[in-house]
Amino acid sequence: MFEIEQRLQKLGITIDDMVSAAMGLYVSHGIPDDQAAMEIKKKIKKYLADPNVASLLLGAILLEDELYTKRKNSEIADDPIFLLSDEILGMAIAECIGGTYARFEFTRYDQKKPGILAHLGPFLDDAIAGLIAGCTSRLYSESL
Repeated sequence: MFEIEQRLQKLGITIDDMVSAAMGLYVSHGIPDDQAAMEIKKKIKKYLADPNVASLLLGAILLEDELYTKRKNSEIADDPIFLLSDEILGMAIAECIGGTYARFEFTRYDQKKPGILAHLGPFLDDAIAGLIAGCTSRLYSESL
């Protein structure tokens, strides 16, 4: 949907990068790591095709490009405390996929920034963290 996977790849963000970041904070719920990674990958692919998730991710991609990448000395280069829209996007993506519990999972990924998350700008790190958090939260809920 909206070529989100291809757009992310052009930015150096692959599904395997996202799965690796997800596994950085994975908490076993009786699912072996290799099986969990495979299930998370399936969920990421599924939700990249969801029009609501894809449109929020597209918003993050465009905002990152306009307000961060294209601007010399961007006002948001250091992800300042007054910038909240990036967090809101990430939480919206997480909740869209995994419900209220995913918001708490988003906070874990947002604070620790495992893997690829540590290398992304202020909008994409939260948007991808939201995607990962939604998918891992859903996996945890389904495994109970």
